[in-house]
Amino acid sequence: MDKIAVLIPCYNEEKTIEKVVRDAKAALPEAVIYVYNNNSTDRTAELAEKAGAVVRQEYKQGKGNVIRRMFQEVDALCYIMVDGDDTYPMENAREMADLVLERNSDMVVGDRLSSTYFEENKRPFHNMGNSLVRASINALFKSDIRDIMTGYRAFSYRFVKTFPVLSRGFEIETEMTIHAVYNNMQVDNVVITYRDRPEGSESKLNTYSDGFRVLKTIFRMFRQYRPFAFFGLLSLLLFVIAVGFFIPVGIEYVETGLVPKFPTLIACGFAGLAALQSLFAGLILHNLGVKDRRDFEFRLQIVGKDTKE
Repeated sequence: MDKIAVLIPCYNEEKTIEKVVRDAKAALPEAVIYVYNNNSTDRTAELAEKAGAVVRQEYKQGKGNVIRRMFQEVDALCYIMVDGDDTYPMENAREMADLVLERNSDMVVGDRLSSTYFEENKRPFHNMGNSLVRASINALFKSDIRDIMTGYRAFSYRFVKTFPVLSRGFEIETEMTIHAVYNNMQVDNVVITYRDRPEGSESKLNTYSDGFRVLKTIFRMFRQYRPFAFFGLLSLLLFVIAVGFFIPVGIEYVETGLVPKFPTLIACGFAGLAALQSLFAGLILHNLGVKDRRDFEFRLQIVGKDTKE
């Protein structure tokens, strides 16, 4: 098992990967640098190996697929994950690693949004999207994560070996954050400086499609991780609709003794039943979630023993 492993997922980063690997070796001389090449069509793999990195291949396209492979294959006490585009300074890597190794942190978030991100990033929709996602996650999960979508993080062994990678693309960072918050893992924030990509280096992000996928991931994980809140809100909405349409029918019945809008009454009944079903679905899923949390704690104990051995 390595003490520190630096994990760099890459797709067509020949302009920057050599510098990122050398910066990582300078910041963490004892670390093993792993570059996972994701079907690059340029010299990314060649230049990474030349700079001294261990180069491996992941043939399923997508950042989530690369991270799944890295987490399965690499064993280390501390993992530093950083993008290969040279937008994150490796000078903060030592502080992040120390939080994992000495302060028992499970995930350290490299916080761009509290420093230079909004000045350096030239894409206004990305700026707005990052702020929206941060506000949504912190409100829904009652957390205080300052940068949800940063690609610069440090992880403990137990986080990596208990994190189920379900996403295939860039929404993986959101999934990591929610997993840590939901399972009551120790999360720390380290403010980092952010610099935009150097000239000639192109981002692989699509503002609209990737943004939609991130929002879809938040919606899906809110439903999965907080089912009582999700289905409780749905139940309340259905109940309000049922009552809203029933009031005029009920008033007319009291005044005339007749129900001329019988289809509306039937619809109200079905909406009320759906509200009741949603409420009980939320309760059942919540109890299943509590059981899953207990099972997860037992899995953490097993992983902790593996680390000590």
